[in-house]
Amino acid sequence: MRPVLMALVGGVLLAPVQAHAYVALMAGETARPLNGSFNNVPVLHSNQPEEVLGPGILVDTRPGSAVAVETNQPLANPTYTFNGEFGLHAHHKYFPEDRSQLRGGGGRRGELTLAAILINPGSRPVHIRFKNGAVRNSFEAPYLANNMMGVKPLGPRPWNTGPGDATAVQMLRGQLDRRLEEEITVPPYGRVVLFSTALPALGIANGLLRGRSDGPFQMAVVAAKNPRSDADILAVLDSGRLAPGRVYLSRVRQIEDGTVFSRVAGVALGDTYQASLNHDLSQGALHVPLTSTTRHSFGTKEVQVNQLASRMLDSSLDNVGTYGVRFDVELNLKGAGPHQLVLSHPTPNGRSFVAFRGSIGIQTDEGYREVHVGLRSGQSLPIAAVNLKPGVNNPVKVSLVYPADATPGHLLSVVSDQQLAQLQQREQLLAAARAARPKPAPLLAPPAEVAAAPVDTPAAVVQAAKPMAKLPARPKPAPPTVVSVPGWMQDLPALPTVQGLPPAVITPTRMSQSLMERYQQAVQAQQQLMNSLMGR
Repeated sequence: MRPVLMALVGGVLLAPVQAHAYVALMAGETARPLNGSFNNVPVLHSNQPEEVLGPGILVDTRPGSAVAVETNQPLANPTYTFNGEFGLHAHHKYFPEDRSQLRGGGGRRGELTLAAILINPGSRPVHIRFKNGAVRNSFEAPYLANNMMGVKPLGPRPWNTGPGDATAVQMLRGQLDRRLEEEITVPPYGRVVLFSTALPALGIANGLLRGRSDGPFQMAVVAAKNPRSDADILAVLDSGRLAPGRVYLSRVRQIEDGTVFSRVAGVALGDTYQASLNHDLSQGALHVPLTSTTRHSFGTKEVQVNQLASRMLDSSLDNVGTYGVRFDVELNLKGAGPHQLVLSHPTPNGRSFVAFRGSIGIQTDEGYREVHVGLRSGQSLPIAAVNLKPGVNNPVKVSLVYPADATPGHLLSVVSDQQLAQLQQREQLLAAARAARPKPAPLLAPPAEVAAAPVDTPAAVVQAAKPMAKLPARPKPAPPTVVSVPGWMQDLPALPTVQGLPPAVITPTRMSQSLMERYQQAVQAQQQLMNSLMGR
């Protein structure tokens, strides 16, 4: 049984809190599964190795194998023949073994070319039409670590916050990059380079496409060093050598037993996840998992991860990242008044990172809008206001193409304005508590002593050279009381209000000293309770 904790804040005993609730917004509440499903469109994913050290084959769906540089042993290809609807996702970084490539000449870093190849194994030509997609690299869409955080409207020209987001926006909008051909014919037993793009040193390249063929074909993704023509790119495929950087080859057993998550090198079944549910908000807030995993299902045990039809030995067992997958979630809501659509990510243990940076489309009765969201781990960000009309169904559709360089396992919520305001108030309280921790006073440096005079120094000089009398020893200050705020404290339910009195608004700059002392006492009491429950 998990411990149930009672919270004492400001002299008020709050309702029990389940210690395992790690998204503060849903403290004391439960999540519902979406019970959605993936389609069966096969998608080639080239994401392992994510960091490529040099030229070679990254993934090849033809029958056969290629030799790994790390072991000098052949690895079987993730064999698959596409026919009809299909998708492609490629995402790689270039970390050159030759570190001089990190600087480059003329202010430009070294480059590796990322290229996709279409292969016709049959005696008839295959025509392939592309519906939507894009290819971007770090020169075109720079990835800046702290750029575009928070929630911002997405205009006609989307924010470029890395290649992964830039291509996902094109897919979300159903657009095909003008630099890509709408139709390509692969001759019998022939090969055609679909696209090639620069992969800058310490940079990223990402490609997302969806199309349809009128016959069977195979695909490969390779990395080439300074190719002068398509023939140089095809020569890499013919070399039979895998690109270096396959760091998970030494951890295959851990991949297979589920203790390590690798990246995907293989064919996943599904490029779209769809779900629909009904909820009456007068009965309570709505929380549903979005891009959930076995580690982050928010108590629903729902895992929104599609399976692989074929994979390389060092690939993950399924498409755990769901990169490039389109999520369409329809929420049929009943209730009344202003509410907020909120995206959250779990609070990690002692780590803070960018958990999502991408674009989301939201359709309501009031129209369609798109927002760019930059979300850190442990955050809950309102992404849209939803005004519910009483007595009728209020449809809300949320769509996103999951961008690379995000961390799956998010929570989608619809809560009242009041509930969100109470969460923000509680976060202000915790921030104020951290900021107000007492700091030890600086100690005065003791006066320097004069060195003792040598024996043969005259007495008068010795007398003058005697050290000054020492000042009385300064008593050591008592060690300050440091109040730490455990992670589960962030899950406390909202502060209650007293009838007839407005809720207190507490900010870090206006919190009273007496309230701060009471809060610190409450935190100490919570710590003592936790220690006693854990047998310490």
